[in-house]
Amino acid sequence: MNTPDPTPSQSRRSFLRTSSTAAAFALAAPSVLIRPQAFAANSDTLKIGLIGCGGRGTGAAGNALTADDNCVLTAVADAFPEPPKLALQGLKEQYGPRVAVTPESTFVGLNSFEKLIDSGVDVVLLASPPGFRPAHLRYAVEKNKQIFCEKPVATDPVGLRHVLESVRMAKEKKLHLVSGFCWRSDMPRRALYERIHDGAIGDVRAVYGTYLTGPVKPMPAADTRKPGMTDLEWQVKNWMNFSWLSGDGIVEQCIHTVDKLAWCLRDQPPLKCTATGGRMIPNNQGNIYDHMTVVYEYAGGVRGVVAQRQIAGCYNDNSDYILGSKGTAQSGWNAPVIRGEKSWRYDGEKNKDMYVIEHEELFGSIRNSKPYRFDGDWLASSTLLGLMGRLAAYTGGEVTWDQILASNEKLSPDGPLDWNMKVPFMPLPMPGRYKPA
Repeated sequence: MNTPDPTPSQSRRSFLRTSSTAAAFALAAPSVLIRPQAFAANSDTLKIGLIGCGGRGTGAAGNALTADDNCVLTAVADAFPEPPKLALQGLKEQYGPRVAVTPESTFVGLNSFEKLIDSGVDVVLLASPPGFRPAHLRYAVEKNKQIFCEKPVATDPVGLRHVLESVRMAKEKKLHLVSGFCWRSDMPRRALYERIHDGAIGDVRAVYGTYLTGPVKPMPAADTRKPGMTDLEWQVKNWMNFSWLSGDGIVEQCIHTVDKLAWCLRDQPPLKCTATGGRMIPNNQGNIYDHMTVVYEYAGGVRGVVAQRQIAGCYNDNSDYILGSKGTAQSGWNAPVIRGEKSWRYDGEKNKDMYVIEHEELFGSIRNSKPYRFDGDWLASSTLLGLMGRLAAYTGGEVTWDQILASNEKLSPDGPLDWNMKVPFMPLPMPGRYKPA
């Protein structure tokens, strides 16, 4: 399926290229402009705090406010001062008094997440660059907050093991944790995978998932770096282009496709994987690949293949092709279909926004009006699946599930982050030469 731009997933990315106002309108309630109405807080009102005020964070806040009429945004936090201003401008225009953020509850800096979590919020939305996610998730769990956690949840195996411990802690505390793997909240895909798991195409033998699209946010030229801008500031402002902050394309953007592969195969871990990848288009000082293909091998000879590319002017496709012993299934941006002994095409609810459903189910879980939702286990395992494929591509070797679980690969800087610290630019990994610690 040749998918024209823009796609719904790319509409999230449009936050990076448009104003927060337009982005909030686009994501929070497609085709519907919500007019501010009178709002009075009460004993059941949930106070929301947003950590990471870029496009994804602004969208998540809008989705949350759309999902539950009795919640209010009371605090925001970001590493830089500009994003909160833009985010709040758009959100206030749309949600009026339900955006109750004051200058005193607007936190800026590398430790702003701690100040926000300590400000008295009930629910935190974790939407900073993924490299910060392990620390942010741990602090939220330690402070007993209910959590919406964007994907991915880590950018290296060391961070992922930190997350696994946070997930264990959150489960013991019976906290509610909803993941930003939005397709798991999509009604058509839920219907598709329910049928596949019920045997509609027999035994799944192979899955091929694609995320072939254009660049998300190209790295600016080095001469655009302002005088005095530190290494850390330069990298955080261009976080998608640095693997320690984004995880690379397969772990940041394409992780949705990796997660659907995991979902299709009931979240069972693969035995091993191999991969190819590299960079065709120069990227200045960035160090991420612009294409990668991973082949995962599962028990019984089942194969899962994920193809990822972020290069302009190429064929686009964001689909999943599933081969079973009794039929096939396909899903892209059109209605999912099954062909075989039990042919089927989704014809159910089409207008329910999966980005809003995530938050509806989080708030419903908190309020006990919907089943308890805890996504921590597969949030971590799908991220690890992406890290496994990336390591295979970077090294050019075969990587087993046990190896990635035990890997000491650590991309993030050592020690507490400080704007003036030295953060060397890690060179682009070369297959056959890359040797993680």
